[in-house]
Amino acid sequence: MSLDQVEGAGAAPSQHAPDGPDRGPRGSRSRGWLTAGAVAVAVVLVLAVALQLTGGVRQAVQRVAADTPMVPSEDTALSDMWASYKTGFIEQGTGRTLDPSQGGITTSEGQSYTMMRAVWSDDRATFDSSWSWTKDNLQRPDRLLSWRFGPRADGTYGVQTDSGGQNAASDADVDVAFSLLMAYSRWQDDDYLYDALPLVNAVWQAEVVDVAGRPVLTANDLERNDTASVLVNPSYFAPYAYRAFARVDPQHDWAALVDSSYAVLQQVSADPLGGQAQGALAPDWVRLDRTTGAASVATGITTTTGSTTDFGFEALRLPWRLALDARWNDEPRARALLEQQASVLGDAWETTGRWSAVYTHDGRPAVDYPSTAMYGGALGALEVARPALAREVYRTELLPLYDPDTRAAKPGLGYYDANWAWFGMALHLDQLPDLNDPRGRDLP
Repeated sequence: MSLDQVEGAGAAPSQHAPDGPDRGPRGSRSRGWLTAGAVAVAVVLVLAVALQLTGGVRQAVQRVAADTPMVPSEDTALSDMWASYKTGFIEQGTGRTLDPSQGGITTSEGQSYTMMRAVWSDDRATFDSSWSWTKDNLQRPDRLLSWRFGPRADGTYGVQTDSGGQNAASDADVDVAFSLLMAYSRWQDDDYLYDALPLVNAVWQAEVVDVAGRPVLTANDLERNDTASVLVNPSYFAPYAYRAFARVDPQHDWAALVDSSYAVLQQVSADPLGGQAQGALAPDWVRLDRTTGAASVATGITTTTGSTTDFGFEALRLPWRLALDARWNDEPRARALLEQQASVLGDAWETTGRWSAVYTHDGRPAVDYPSTAMYGGALGALEVARPALAREVYRTELLPLYDPDTRAAKPGLGYYDANWAWFGMALHLDQLPDLNDPRGRDLP
């Protein structure tokens, strides 16, 4: 398009130009050049805008092509990972929690984890189905829970008595009773309380024994029959739960169990337990002399490293439990133990940028590989003692387990890792309210 063509075609401006001396060939030509100039400027502006738009489109295309990961919402990550856990590990229609790494068996521990996560997630349907299956398939006449269920030698499914599956594990019994009390508080249904009370009583009757004049929670319901010593798993200790039990079961001295639990934890964390150096971390397992209370190495138990005094796949849960008691009850003994653990774990993180899956009792790495469960459980120590470092571990090791594109946990997490990753993330995000607090300060 030429300027002349533009001038000749410029009917609209001339129609609104005033009549006068400039009217004529010269004036007309002058207005034509002015019009042509304005059009030229407009064309340049249009081209510039077009180029800018083209650049913007190009940049947008480049951003899409680069597939920049979405920034996850932390609260959404927690709820989405709970949803993907239900899809991957809870049998649809039954409420049975499966552990695929062990041939699809079910443990009382797995049921307790599902129930705790469900009540904290305000997911009553999942809580009810899980508890219903547990009552029907694991609960014994004395109200404790058989610990192992799955395929049996005759091809049927049930409690695996050939591997001691009918025995009880005290951590699961405590966790299920505690989750029932939380459900009673959250959903205000008396049935949960009526189900919890007999189980609370059974824990005391069958799993709490006298050790050197003080009550101690043993690992199972068989230890009470041993008059010489008892097997103890320090990661089973849950002082916050004993405080809740005391409010509904005044017949038993649960406050004394809180005190003795902290005394035992302080003892077995520092005791060399047969080693050359003083202890720095709690052991996975330990035996206590029933007369003197002296601690000794537990034998006859298979562990990853062959040592029962390591801080490994069992003991990693202890910092998380202590962190709950520190937060909910401002318990100074919990804080002191967590500071001791954080000294080892914090130094390990700052030195190597990672945690080992197992540490020796005196605080040295025992294996050269990490585990997700260790990050989730042991994070509790840093949450209380070194919160800035806890944030770093959380963002480096736990939050990346969530895929915001699929809104699910990334593939590959096993049953145990999936649970402890979630428990650690929920603790960090302060999403584990004390639903049993009679003051109601944490009720949602």
